[in-house]
Amino acid sequence: MADIFELFRRIGSEGPAKAAPVTAIVAGLGNPGSEYKNTRHNAGFLALDAIAAAAGVRVDRAKHHALVGEATLGGVRVLLMKPETFMNSSGDAIAPAAAFYKIPPERVIVLCDDISFAPGRFRIRRRGSAGGHNGLKSVIARLGSEEFPRVKIGVGEKPRPDYPLIDWVLGHFSEEDRRAIDGRLADIVDAVTMIVRGECEAAMNRYSR
Repeated sequence: MADIFELFRRIGSEGPAKAAPVTAIVAGLGNPGSEYKNTRHNAGFLALDAIAAAAGVRVDRAKHHALVGEATLGGVRVLLMKPETFMNSSGDAIAPAAAFYKIPPERVIVLCDDISFAPGRFRIRRRGSAGGHNGLKSVIARLGSEEFPRVKIGVGEKPRPDYPLIDWVLGHFSEEDRRAIDGRLADIVDAVTMIVRGECEAAMNRYSR
C-alpha cells in the first residue's frame, strides 16, 4: 500500500501535463465587425470558424492583434487566428504571432476569399504570389516570403467587368452562394488538417485537381 501512496504522491507533485507546443498557425482572413459578417471578403473567417467548431475550441482570446485560440488538428497543436487589423493589414497580426511561436512561413496556413472561383469551390496552393489579393500581399510583405500554403475559397466573379471590386468583395453573400460555401466547409476542415499534418500535396491532389 505504501508504494501505491508514494506513486499517487509523485503524480500529484508533477502537476497537470503540459500542452504540446504550437507548431503551426492557421489564419482566416477577413474584416472585424458585425457590418462585415457574411461578406465575401470574410470567407476566411467563415472557414476558420468551421475549423474551430470541428476542434471544439473558441477563437475569442485577444492576442497578436487578433482573436486567437489553440486547437489540435490531426495530432498537431495549432494557433487559430482571426486578425483584427482589417484585411489589408492582415500580416500585421500574422507575422508577430509567427515570430512569437517561431513558426516558419511554410507552417503558416492562410484561408482567404478568391473571386476566380465559384462559391462551393476552393483551391489549395503551397506557395505563390498574392494574385491581387490585398490580404495576401500584406502577409507576404510581413513574413518576407511567399512560401506559405493558402486555401483560396471561391466567392464568385464580379457580375460585370466594370463592377467595383471593393463593392463586390464587401457585398453580402446571397443565400444560394452561402449555402454552396457552407456545403464545402467540412472539406476545407479536412484539407487544412491534412496540410497541418504535412500532407499538402495529398490535400492538393484530393481537392485541387
